[in-house]
Amino acid sequence: MLKAIKKKGIAITEEQLERAFRIFEKQSEVDFFINKNAKAFLQEQFKLWSYQYFWEGAREWSADRVNELQILKDIAFKIIDFISQFEDELVKIWNKPKFVKNSNYVITLDRIGNLELVEKILKHKNIQEQIKEWQELGIVEENFKVKDVFETDLTGKQLAKKYEHLPIDTKYFKDLELEILSQFEDLDKSLDGWLIKSENYQALNTILPKFKEKVQTIYIDPPFNTGEDFDYVDRFQDSSWLSLMNDRISVAKQFLNKSGAIFIHLDHNAEHLGRILLDTIFKNGFINNLVWSYRTGGASKQTSLPYKHDSILFFAKDINSFKYKPIYERQYLEKPFIGAKQDKDGRYYTDTLLRDVIEGVITDFSNNKVFNTRPVLNLSNEFYGFKTQKPEGLLYLLQYITSKSDKDIILDFFAGTGTSLAVAQKLNKKWIGIEMGDYISNFYIDDIELNNTEKNKKDLYKKFVVLDYKEEGSKIKAKVKKIGILGRLKQVLSATGRNELCGISKDINWQGGGFFKYYELEQYEEALANCVYENHDLLIAGNKSPYEQYVFLKDEKMLKALEIDYVNNKVKVDLSKLYDNIDIAETLSNLYGKWIKRISDEEVEFEDGTKINTKNLDYKLIKPLIWWE
Repeated sequence: MLKAIKKKGIAITEEQLERAFRIFEKQSEVDFFINKNAKAFLQEQFKLWSYQYFWEGAREWSADRVNELQILKDIAFKIIDFISQFEDELVKIWNKPKFVKNSNYVITLDRIGNLELVEKILKHKNIQEQIKEWQELGIVEENFKVKDVFETDLTGKQLAKKYEHLPIDTKYFKDLELEILSQFEDLDKSLDGWLIKSENYQALNTILPKFKEKVQTIYIDPPFNTGEDFDYVDRFQDSSWLSLMNDRISVAKQFLNKSGAIFIHLDHNAEHLGRILLDTIFKNGFINNLVWSYRTGGASKQTSLPYKHDSILFFAKDINSFKYKPIYERQYLEKPFIGAKQDKDGRYYTDTLLRDVIEGVITDFSNNKVFNTRPVLNLSNEFYGFKTQKPEGLLYLLQYITSKSDKDIILDFFAGTGTSLAVAQKLNKKWIGIEMGDYISNFYIDDIELNNTEKNKKDLYKKFVVLDYKEEGSKIKAKVKKIGILGRLKQVLSATGRNELCGISKDINWQGGGFFKYYELEQYEEALANCVYENHDLLIAGNKSPYEQYVFLKDEKMLKALEIDYVNNKVKVDLSKLYDNIDIAETLSNLYGKWIKRISDEEVEFEDGTKINTKNLDYKLIKPLIWWE
C-alpha cells in the first residue's frame, strides 16, 4: 500500500500510515461508548466518591467541614451541568434522524410492464455495464444478446420467458429512473423490500416512523458475544453485548404489530443473556426457546461435549394477540396406538405438532410443505461465504409459523448474507434488511483456503470470481470476489445465477420477479463532521444559571444547508452543501412516517395526499435533520 501511495506522488511515511489506521480502528470504540445520560452518570460518580470520602474520613466532622463538602458538591454539580452538555450533544447527533442518500431501485423487466420503456433501457448507453453485472452474477451467459430479450408470436412482441426476470439496477439508468417509477400508482406499496446500508441502531431510529407497528416478524442472527463481536478489546464483554442488543431490540419492538413476534438466534455464549434481555423488554411474551440441532462441523472436545445446536429465542409482542401457524410432523409407529392411522403401505402413524427441537428435513403433512433445516455446507449452491450462514429452510419455517398473510413485513437488522430477506422475497412477503458491512453490496473481496482436490478446484471457479489462485502443498489459497446481499437478491429476483436456484427455491417452485429499493443512511461520523461549532460567548436565556444554559445554542450545527435571502425574505435549502445524492423523498418519508405514493422530478406525493415541492423545499420540514437543542 505504501508503494502504491508513493507512486501517486504522495509523501507519507510508514509510521504516518500506521497511525492513520490506528485512528480509524479506534473510531468505532469512541462512537460506541457515548454516554446516554452523562449528567446523571457524573453526579452518581461524585456521590459515590463523597459517600466513600465521608465514611472513610475522620470519625468526627465539624459543622464547617460538612459545610465545605456541601459547597464542593454544589460547585461540582454546576461543573457537571456544564461539561455533560458536550456528551449530550454527541447523543443528540447520534439520535437525530438521518438523511437518505445514494438510493437506487432494482426491478425485473416484467414488473416494468411498459415494453417501450424496456426497449429504451436496453438501448441505453450504460446497458453494457448492466450486462457485465449480470454475467458476473451468472444471470446471463457470456454470449448474451440484447435482441434475445424479446420474442414475437401470434399475439405480437413480448418479453422472452427466459429473460422476463432480468433485474435492472437503476444506478446504471439514473436518467430513466423517474420514468420507471412513474409506472406505479402507489410506489411504496409496490415495493417488495428496502435494503439499507447503515449502523443498525441509527437505521432503526430513522425508519421507525415509517414502519412503526407494521412488521409481523423480526429475525436477527446477531454477534454471539464471543469476545470478537467488536473491533476493540472489551473488558466488559457481557455488558457491552447487552447494551448493544438492549438499545436495538427496545427500538425494534416498536416495529412489531400487535400480533407480531421476534426470533433472536444465539449460541451458548449469549443464550442466557438473551433470555434475560427479552424477558425484560417483552415481559410475558415468551413463547419458546427453540433448539436448532445440527450434526455437521466441529471436532471432538476434551473439555466438553461438542456443541451441536443453537438456541432461537421466540417472543411475542402481545402474547394474547399472537397465534402461530401449526406444523404437523408424521410419527410412524411399530404397532397400533389409540388414534393412529394407516398409510397406503399399511404403516401406522400419527401426525403430531412440531416440537421445539428443529432438525433435518421437516415435512408438514397437513399441507405438504417441506422445510430443509440442514446446515449450509461449504461450496454448496446456497453457501455465500459466511461460516455462520443459516439455511433458507430454517428461515422459511420461522417465517411460516408467524405468518398472517402474504404481504407481512419481515425485519432483519443484522442482515448478514441476506438469508431472511431472500426467503421473504421468495415467499412473496415484504422485507426490510439493515447491514453495515461491505458484504451488503453486489460483491466483496475475501480470502479462501481449501483442501487441494479436483472437486474443490472446479467448485471454486464455478462458485466465485477468482482474482488470485495458488496451490501450496495440500491447500488451495485463493482471493475471490464473493456475492454480497445485493448480488444475492438480484439472483433471487432473476431465479438464476451462480447460486440460484438454491435453498427453498425448488421446494416452493420459485419463478423469480420483484422490485426493491436500496440506499445508504447518513452516519453519525458524517453528521458530526458536517456540524459547525465555534468558540463564542454564552447566550443566556430564561431563568437558568450560566452553568445550565444550552452551550451550543448559537452554533451553526448543520445550518450551512440553508441560504438566507434577506432581500426577498426567503430561506433557500441547498442539501448539496451537506451530501451529494440525497434522496429527499425517502428522507421525508422516514421522518414523517408517510409512505410514498408517487415521485416526479419536482414533487413527492405521500399516501395521505400531501404533496411537497422537492426543488423548493420548506426549511421547516428538514429542521430535525439539521438543527437540535
